[in-house]
Amino acid sequence: MPAASTRVPQQERSRATQARLLEATVECLVEHGWSGTTTTVVAARAGVSRGAQLHHYPTKAALVTAAVTHLTERRAVELRTEAAALPAGPRRLDGVVDLLAAAFTGPLFVAALELWVAARTDPELRDALVPLEARVGREMHRLTVELLGVDERRPGVREAVQATLDLLRGLGVANLLSDDTTRRTALLHTWKRQLATLLTPDAGAPTPGSARPH
Repeated sequence: MPAASTRVPQQERSRATQARLLEATVECLVEHGWSGTTTTVVAARAGVSRGAQLHHYPTKAALVTAAVTHLTERRAVELRTEAAALPAGPRRLDGVVDLLAAAFTGPLFVAALELWVAARTDPELRDALVPLEARVGREMHRLTVELLGVDERRPGVREAVQATLDLLRGLGVANLLSDDTTRRTALLHTWKRQLATLLTPDAGAPTPGSARPH
């Protein structure tokens, strides 16, 4: 019985240690970039011993990919919570796009960009990152479909959702070195109108009983 009661606090401490390491990793990537994010720096920032860091994440690639996975999952939960507070109706689409746009300019996106660039010339990181990015991309697509409340089986819906994500990703990159708020706001305003048309069922189709051209 004492052994079992001891394991629970140990597991809790282990999870807390991992959480501190993952949070610290993203913070370091944002502040110092890939080259400045060493496992030693992360461990010091997290207040964790070097031995404990190596026990949980033996390599830098393992640490940073785990950090992106952890933060992506947490951000998805936050997006669902924020979207639940949006009003129903035509304005919901605008709110969902704004939430997604904010996600593509936040710290997690900046950290992910650091990894994408570094992975181009780092085989170990690339091998770890490619499957992760594929999974994150699929989950982000599914989340967007869910938040918009659309049926992906309808022709054109999948492409419209993916185009939205690609646009937001590109705008996030453009915002990296300078404040691109004005241009981004104007582009998103236009795209929201286009997206609403693309996602409206049977948009432009003749109504039942209406006259058809001969």
